Amino acid sequence: MDKVFSADGTVIAYEQQGSGPAVVLVGGAFMTRGDSAELAGRLAERFTVITYDRRGRGDSGDAPTYDVQREVEDLDALIGHAGGKAMVFGMSSGAVLALEATARGSAVTRLALYEPPFITDASRPPLPTNYVAHLKELVAQGAYGDAVAYFMTAAVGLPPEAVAGMRQARFWAAMEATARTLPYDGQVMGDTMSGRPLPADRWQSVTIPVLVGSGDAGAPHMLTGARELASLADNFSLHTFPGQEHDIDPKLLAPVLTDFFTTGAQA
Repeated sequence: MDKVFSADGTVIAYEQQGSGPAVVLVGGAFMTRGDSAELAGRLAERFTVITYDRRGRGDSGDAPTYDVQREVEDLDALIGHAGGKAMVFGMSSGAVLALEATARGSAVTRLALYEPPFITDASRPPLPTNYVAHLKELVAQGAYGDAVAYFMTAAVGLPPEAVAGMRQARFWAAMEATARTLPYDGQVMGDTMSGRPLPADRWQSVTIPVLVGSGDAGAPHMLTGARELASLADNFSLHTFPGQEHDIDPKLLAPVLTDFFTTGAQA
């Protein structure tokens, strides 16, 4: 593990392996750098791969107040460490963060995304309008278990009885450990889980090649959202992974990313 300092002085913990062109992996809700270890190991055969703890998680620091721009600056610090430019892969809400960073001018040369969790139609209920505010209230009260449960029901869409059973599982403690950052992911997503079409102009400044991936065996709104994103511009393309859900098998994901990033490295 090593560390870089973001623009506001926050320490961001990361790990680096492999050699070759730089690729930074951006995790989604609950994820720390260890959750991307298998994917990173496979990509490290061809690339210098950087995994990191997003602010407020794992060994990274945090600040008293949150703004999406601070997370953009965290990514910029890692890209700076990598030599000033990098290819980026984002998972779930981390995909939206990576896309937003690219739109705001981060030095990303090629961008791959997997299942940004957009809700753009009526295939499932949208997020409550007070979703982020309620998460903040629960976190402020130290009710981390309740925050996780609220995320799993309101954002993921699981039935309450299923979530009640999950509270007894070993992995629940790990989710509670990062629960204070759930409002961050909510702010990254903005209004893209509202059941309305994606804003056509939000990411129009992204002109680099963008690969949008989705499984075809998970929640229908995931594939719908990926298709809609991929249709926004000619530089966006869609790749569907047969039989995969939101928790995609790294053995299937890594070769697709390798091909996509290798094309960028040779350009």
